[in-house]
Amino acid sequence: MNTMTYDDVHVNFTWEEWALLNPSQKSLYKDVMLETYKNLTAIGYNWEDHYIEEEFQSSRSDGR
Repeated sequence: MNTMTYDDVHVNFTWEEWALLNPSQKSLYKDVMLETYKNLTAIGYNWEDHYIEEEFQSSRSDGR
């Protein structure tokens, strides 16, 4: 069985790309990534790289 990683489901926009998205696209991205994070956690995904959680929290706090 292949292992899924966070990078398999994460889309990382550059600041320039993020600026081109309209508010509904940004909201959809946030909702999808939060749901993905919750779903992976619910099935026991081990977040060994704590930087991922910090990056997620940072992106939420700065609007990205």
